[in-house]
Amino acid sequence: MSSGAVPAASQSQPLADGDMLAAIDLGSNSYHMVVARYTLGQLRIIDRLRETVRMAEGLDGRGGLLPEVRQRALQCLSRFGQRIRDIPPHRVRAVATNTVRRLAAPQAFLMPAETALGHAIEIVSGREEARLVYQGVAHAQPPKNGHRRLVIDIGGGSTECIIGRGFETLERESVQLGAVAGTLRYFGNGKLSRKKWRDALIEASVEFQQFAAAYRSLGWQEAIGASGTNKAIGEICAAMKLTKGAVTAEALPVVRDELLRAGHIDDIRLPGLSDDRRPVIAGGLLVLEAAFASLGLQRMMVSKAALREGVLYDMLGRAGDQDPRETSVDALVQRYGIDVAQALRVEASALKLFDQVAAAWQLTPDDRLMLSWAARLHELGLTIAHSQYQVHGAYILAQSDIAGFSRQEQQFLAALVRAHRRKVPKTVFEALPDRLLPAARRLSALLRLAVVLHRGHEEADIPAEASADGDTLALRLPPRWLDARPLLQADLASEPSETTSLGIALRFAQSAGGPP
Repeated sequence: MSSGAVPAASQSQPLADGDMLAAIDLGSNSYHMVVARYTLGQLRIIDRLRETVRMAEGLDGRGGLLPEVRQRALQCLSRFGQRIRDIPPHRVRAVATNTVRRLAAPQAFLMPAETALGHAIEIVSGREEARLVYQGVAHAQPPKNGHRRLVIDIGGGSTECIIGRGFETLERESVQLGAVAGTLRYFGNGKLSRKKWRDALIEASVEFQQFAAAYRSLGWQEAIGASGTNKAIGEICAAMKLTKGAVTAEALPVVRDELLRAGHIDDIRLPGLSDDRRPVIAGGLLVLEAAFASLGLQRMMVSKAALREGVLYDMLGRAGDQDPRETSVDALVQRYGIDVAQALRVEASALKLFDQVAAAWQLTPDDRLMLSWAARLHELGLTIAHSQYQVHGAYILAQSDIAGFSRQEQQFLAALVRAHRRKVPKTVFEALPDRLLPAARRLSALLRLAVVLHRGHEEADIPAEASADGDTLALRLPPRWLDARPLLQADLASEPSETTSLGIALRFAQSAGGPP
C-alpha cells in the first residue's frame, strides 16, 4: 500500500542477491531489530539491536500510554531508524504486538513512531503474531518430517502457543498474559509470597485451560520456547545446574522456590539472571509454570529465534512465490463459496484499469496486490445475504484472523470491499492511517468500475480504457459496445456522484473501435 510521508512495506518485488532486509519487533517488553543480507537464496544475519522499552508498563488503564514510556519508545525507534536509513522501504517490515493492540487510539502512537523509525509500522493480531513466531522457530530449528511441535512464546504482554508441522501452523492461540503484564497484575507492589503465587497460578492457568484439552488431544513430539523470558529461564536452569539449558517440569519448582525466597522483586538474585530481566522475571516464570501445568509439559527446549526472525522469513516468502496472504485469500474464496469465475473477471478488469493509471496515481506493486485480493473477495458477504452484502463482507474481513495479514491490511481490504457498491459511507476509511488514504480512495474507485462493468457476468474482455490526472479519473468505452448494454449505461450514469464521495471526479468519454 502506498502514499504518505512514510512508505509502507511492499514485499511483492523479487529479491536480488545482496539485497538487505530488516525486521523490527515492537514488543511489550523489548524492541528488537534484525538486519539480514539475502545471499545465494539464503538470509544471513549481519546485525541485531535490542532495547528494553517496557511498553506494557506504560498502559494507564484507559487505553492510553504514559508520556515517559511513549518517549522511551520513540527514542528507541529513532536509533533503529538511523541503522536502516539506507535500506529501501519495501525491504523493511516493522510489526507492533500486544501493547499497541491494546491502545484505545493506536494511531496517536503510530504516527510519531513511524516518523521516528522512518518506516511504516503494522499491528498484527495475536494469532498472526503466533504464526510469525512459529516461522522464526521453524526456520532456525528445521522440523523433523511429520513431527508436530509445540512452540510457546512468552512476550511482555501476551503469550503465544502454537502447534505446527513442518513450516505450517495447525493451531494458534494468544493468551493476554506475559512477563511484564503478569508481574504488574500479580505482583504490582513487588511483594512475593507462596500464597500470592498459588492464587496467581490458579488464575493464570485458567487462560491456558481454555484450549489445553484441544492441544493435548492433538499432541506434539517436542516443545520449544521462544523469546527473552524462556531464554532467561533456560539460562537460570543451566546456571543452577538443573538442566543444560532446557526447561523441565522438575526444574521449574526449584527456580520458583528460589525466587520466592527473595520476598520482593527488587531482591531477586537468581543465578544467570540479568539485571535487565529481574523486574519482570516473576511474571514470566509464573506464566511458564501455568503453561507447563495446563498443557502437561515435561521438557521444553529453548530457541534463539522468535518473532523478528519470523518476520524476515515472511518477507522472503512474500518476495517469492510463497506469500501466505495469497493462500489465505484462496482459502476465503473456498470457505465462503465465492463465484470464482465472476471474481476473476472483476479482478482482470480492475487490474487492467490499475495498470493504465498506476504511474499517474503513484500506485505501488503492493497496491496492485490489495486491489487483486479485494476483487476476488468482493462478493464474500453474499454467503450471508444479498442485501447489503458489501457490509457483511467488510465485517468478515475486518474481524477475522487472516494468516499473513496485518490489522491495517485487513482494514484496508475491508474498506475496499465496503466501498465497492452502493453509497460510500463517510466512515469507510476511518480505521486507516492517513498515509493509506490516497491509495484506498483510488483503489476503491477502480474496484467500483470493475464491478459495474461486469454486472452482466460477461466473459469477454471489457474494452475499457482509463487515464488519471490528479483526482480525476477518465473512463473511455466504445459507443457501439456501450449502446448494446442499457443496464450498464444506467449503472455508469450513477457512478460519478458515488465516486465523488471518494474524492474522485469520474469522467466518461468515447473511444474508437471495440466489439459491438
